[in-house]
This record gives sequence, C-alpha cells and structure tokens, in this order.
Amino acid sequence: MAGLASDASNPDVSLLYDINGLAKSAPPWFDRVMEFVGEFGIMLGLVLVVLGCWWSVRRRGTPGDSVSGVAGLLWAPLAAGIALLVNIPIRGFVERPRPFKDHQGLEVLVAGKTDYSFVSDHATMAMAIAVGVFVAHRRFGLLAIGLALAEAFCRVYMGVHYPTDVIGGLALGTAVALLLAPLALALLTPVVSAVARSRRGARLVRSRRGARRAAVAETTVIPEPRLGGAGESDLAA
Repeated sequence: MAGLASDASNPDVSLLYDINGLAKSAPPWFDRVMEFVGEFGIMLGLVLVVLGCWWSVRRRGTPGDSVSGVAGLLWAPLAAGIALLVNIPIRGFVERPRPFKDHQGLEVLVAGKTDYSFVSDHATMAMAIAVGVFVAHRRFGLLAIGLALAEAFCRVYMGVHYPTDVIGGLALGTAVALLLAPLALALLTPVVSAVARSRRGARLVRSRRGARRAAVAETTVIPEPRLGGAGESDLAA
C-alpha cells in the first residue's frame, strides 16, 4: 500500500498507470496491434513518409528546391543515428530501470526488455526523423511529427517506458535534428548538387517531369506590354 501511495504522489508514475491502464481494459487483439505499431509499425510509417516526401520534392518546385529537399531528407536518418549515439552515454549515466521492474500491476506488452529506460530510443529516433523531414518539407514533416508523438504514446501504453522517458526522447531527437541541421545541410547540399548534375544520379534528385517543368518555366518569355499601341504612332506622326 505504501508503494501505491508513493506511486500516486509521483505524476510520472501516475500517468504511466493511467495510460498503461488502457491496455488492461482493451481487447487482446487491440493490444497485439498496439504492440506491433509501437515496435515496428510507426517506424515503418516514417519510412513511407520519407519516401513520399522524396517523391514529392523531386517533382515540384525549382531544381534548387529539389536539391535542398533531398539534402534535408538525407539528414533525417543521419540525425536519428546521431541521436541514438548521443543517447548511449545518457542511458549509462542515468541508469533508470524499466518501469515494470520497480512497479507492479503494469500490463507489459513486450517482454524481454532488459536495458535502461531513460531515454527512449524509439521516441528519440522517431522525432529525429520527423524533424529532419520537417526541415525538408513542412506538410510531410507535420505528418511525421504526428507519428513520432504516437510512437511516444505507444511506448508508455505498452508498459516499457515512463512518460518522462519518451518526453526526453522527443526532446533529444528534436535537439539533435535542429541544432546540427545547418552544419549537416551545408555538407550535404554540395553532395546532392553534384549527384543532380551527374547522368546516373540526376533522377534521384530531380524527376523527368520536374526537369521538364523547370525547362518550360525558363524558356517561357512573357511579352512586355506595348504602351499606347497604334494611337502612339499616330501621335508621333
């Protein structure tokens, strides 16, 4: 009872029980769906968002827009990898056990988690990718951020993370993706530009349709208005 009282006085633990309690009242098939979504589904969804964004930036805007968009998309997975590396010493320093090791009565949907809980790798990686996509394309980026927030909720629902674990992951992913973005884009943009100028790699940056649109826009000449028309020559005469 004393343990339950201390849990109730801790907002982090209290919110953990509230969110994870939804798993207890949900039907078993729904919990299986949430287990898949939280472990693999949302990350797969983020990959599809990145591919959809890549397809879009290749076909729209100017060639410069395509280069900057593809460079931003390349930064998204790189940011996720760097954020995971940054999280390694954080986890080792904090050494926070998984919530089900210290608190009873949780509905744990994924067994076998033996590593430390803070910061959540899934939340970190999802938000780093989402912010990287947002740098490249605002509309796709907002969709990706929504998926990252859903990932954070799923990790608490599954009973494998505290709310502060996923909040820390979202913050870490955002910080790495935003703070290092200027340097990363400065390095990636020349590389993508070189690929865009090559014969074999050009389509990775700019589609044929986008290139045709850009060519038509450059060759289209808007005629200048003629002042006065025929009346002007009459006045001159």
